[in-house]
Amino acid sequence: MLQFTDHDRALASGDLGPAAAMAMRIITAIAEANGATRLIDVTSAHIDSCLYHGDAGLDFAERLAGDGGRVMVPTTLNVSSLDLLHPGLFRGDARLRERGRRLMAAYVAMGGTPTWTCAPYQAATRPAFGEHIAWAESNAIVFANSVLGARTDRYGDFIDICAAITGRVPDAGLHRDEHRRARVVFRLEGISDAVLGSEILFPVVGHLVGRRTGTRVPAIVGLPTDASEDALKALGAAAASSGGVAMFHAVGRTPEASTLEEALGGLAPEREIVVGQATLDAGRAELSTRTEGALSAVSVGTPHFSLAEFRTLVDLIAERHVAAGIEFYVNTSREVLAGAAAEGLVLPLRAAGIEIVTDTCTYITPIMRDHEGVVMTNSGKMAYYAPGNLGVGVAFGSLADCVASAVSGQITFDAAGWR
Repeated sequence: MLQFTDHDRALASGDLGPAAAMAMRIITAIAEANGATRLIDVTSAHIDSCLYHGDAGLDFAERLAGDGGRVMVPTTLNVSSLDLLHPGLFRGDARLRERGRRLMAAYVAMGGTPTWTCAPYQAATRPAFGEHIAWAESNAIVFANSVLGARTDRYGDFIDICAAITGRVPDAGLHRDEHRRARVVFRLEGISDAVLGSEILFPVVGHLVGRRTGTRVPAIVGLPTDASEDALKALGAAAASSGGVAMFHAVGRTPEASTLEEALGGLAPEREIVVGQATLDAGRAELSTRTEGALSAVSVGTPHFSLAEFRTLVDLIAERHVAAGIEFYVNTSREVLAGAAAEGLVLPLRAAGIEIVTDTCTYITPIMRDHEGVVMTNSGKMAYYAPGNLGVGVAFGSLADCVASAVSGQITFDAAGWR
C-alpha cells in the first residue's frame, strides 16, 4: 500500500493549489500501477511535453498553468515545435506556429527553464551519480541512467510535468537497484581495431541493441573503454529509438559496469548475443533506405550537437562549401551554440552554407525545404525516425561522409567502409 508523507498529503488535498493536487493524483496513480509503496524526492526534471502533438497536450499544460502550477525542482525544457532564435526556418502552417508557441509559453510560465534541448546533459550543471531525477525524452533518459549514473525512470508526456510540480516520483523502475542490473549481454567479437575506432560503430550497436533488447537493460562487452560521451550519446539514442532501452551498461566504461559481474548484479544473464562483423554490417545497412543517388539535405545533431562535434565539423568543412541546392542543418541547443560562437566556430560553418537550428529538430518540425530527395545523417535516431516522420529516404554514414556528400551533392561513403 502506498504510504504518504505529510507533504504528500498536503499536495493531494489541494493545500498547495489545484494544479499540485491534480499532478499529485497522477503521480499517485502511476505509483499504484507500478506497485510502489512510497514516493521519493527528485532533484530535477526534464520536460518532453513542450513539443506540440495536438490540442490535448496544450489543454493540459494551459490548465496546469492557469491553476497556478509551478515546478518545485529545477526543470529544463525539451525541444519544441519552433526555433525561436531562427523563426525564418519554420515552414509549418500558422496553426502549428500559434499552438506551438502557446505550449512553450505555458511551460515557461510554470517555471521551466527555456533550454529547448533534447540533450540537457550537455549543460554546465547536470545530475550527479546516484541522484534521483524525473527526466523525459528517450535519449536524455538513457544518457542520464547509463553515462551519468543518475536515476530516472521513463517519464513520458504529462507525467514529467507532474513530477516537476510535486517534486515526487514513485520509488519504482530504474530508481531501484534491482531494476538497473543488466538482463541481456551483447559481446562484440572479431571486430577489427579500425571498426572499433569508427564513429558509426556506436549508433549501429545502439540500433542492434534496441531491436534485440526491447525494454530490458543490456550490457555491452567489447566497446572501447575510452569511448567519448558523444559516442555513448549516439549509442543510447539509437537504442532508445529502435527499442525501449532506458539504460545500458558499457562494460569498463559506464559507472555501474566496471566489470560484467557488476553490470549483472552478480546474477546470470537471461540471454547472451554475439555481435560479429556481419551483424554490424547488417545493422548498418538497416539504417539506410538509400545508399546512392542525388542528395537533398544533410541533418546532424539528433540528439543535439555538442561543442566537441562543432569543432570536428569545422575541421571537416574547412575551405569547402556545401553544393548548390543542398540543405545542411546542424541541430543544437542555445547553450552549446553560444559556446560554439564564443570559440569562433559558427561563422565558418555559416560561410560554408550550413544552417544552424536551435530549440527544435529537423526530423520533428517542418524546416527542410526539399522532401523529394535523400537526407543524409550520422544519427541512428534520425535514420530510424525520418522515413516515417518526413517521408524521405535516408542515407546513414559518418560525419565525414555527411560533409563529403554535402560538398559533392551526391551520396558519398568513405571507401574504407567504416570510419
